[in-house]
Amino acid sequence: MDNLILVPVLLIIIGFAVFAVYRSKKSGKKCIGCPEGGNCAACSARDACKQYEQ
Repeated sequence: MDNLILVPVLLIIIGFAVFAVYRSKKSGKKCIGCPEGGNCAACSARDACKQYEQ
């Protein structure tokens, strides 16, 4: 019975996370997880954000 509640809740949470990443990438953000929002010195120098670029 617990699985019938747990699985849909996890799928909803994962779905929202995937949608947030998709929306951020579509808007042009390079560093999604950056707490500075991509405005930090490392992101400006493009040193730390190279791992997120495609």
